Amino acid sequence: MENFTQDNLSKFIDQAIEMAMLYLPKLLLALVTLLIGFWIISKAAKGLEKILSLRKVEATLQRFLSNMMSGTLKVMLIISVASMIGIETTSFIAMLGAAGLAIGLALQGSLSNFAGGVLILFFKPFKIGDVIEAQGYVGVIKEIQIFNTIVTTLDNERVIIPNGILSNGPIKNLFAEPIRRVDMTFGISYDDDLLKAKEVIRDLIKADSRLLEDEKGHEIYVSAHADSSVNLLVRVWCQSESFWPVYFDMHENVKLAFDKNGVTIPYPQRDVHMK
Repeated sequence: MENFTQDNLSKFIDQAIEMAMLYLPKLLLALVTLLIGFWIISKAAKGLEKILSLRKVEATLQRFLSNMMSGTLKVMLIISVASMIGIETTSFIAMLGAAGLAIGLALQGSLSNFAGGVLILFFKPFKIGDVIEAQGYVGVIKEIQIFNTIVTTLDNERVIIPNGILSNGPIKNLFAEPIRRVDMTFGISYDDDLLKAKEVIRDLIKADSRLLEDEKGHEIYVSAHADSSVNLLVRVWCQSESFWPVYFDMHENVKLAFDKNGVTIPYPQRDVHMK
């Protein structure tokens, strides 16, 4: 019995030494590969953040892309290290692929919004504080998230627009340019002096210091012979932040100046004959 035990122990030790000689170098190589791989991935993630920062990409998108790249590379590294020490990874990769396909189909709409958010944060068609017109809404951008963009309308309603449809539809950034053209139409009576009306409007334009005549020049045209009026199209230029004040002030000032100078602004009238 003692000889049998010693023989078994000796065989066990020999097998252990043989297994150690066979697998220990692979384990050491796999461990070194894992440590070096993690270090390289960490440096690559930081390098990506630096590149995105130099391109002035949003901080939220910087962190997200960096973490996504780091996580993907680490999963690939672990699978590679597992195959180095003899672990079968084919079925594991197939399982990951099937799980990814199922998740992608289940979250199709969310992934579309996610992709739209990445595009918006990367290409920056608008930024926080801009006034945009999109998807039937006009408002100020309050927050740009990965899946949604939050807009506050001009009457202070909060609208949450999915990034998928926002990135795939037309977007009008109303004040992205430093100067804007203000288009206005004023109607005068057919009996009024056309040249006098144009001169009144021209004097108002010259008196308004907010208007940038040196930039683009101002224009006054007869745009239509309407049913009850001759329409004058007025185009003036101003700083973007002065757009609405100029628009509203010009309408008020034109009415007052027309009244002062005897220029009539017609309105539809109907004669009713009683029998």
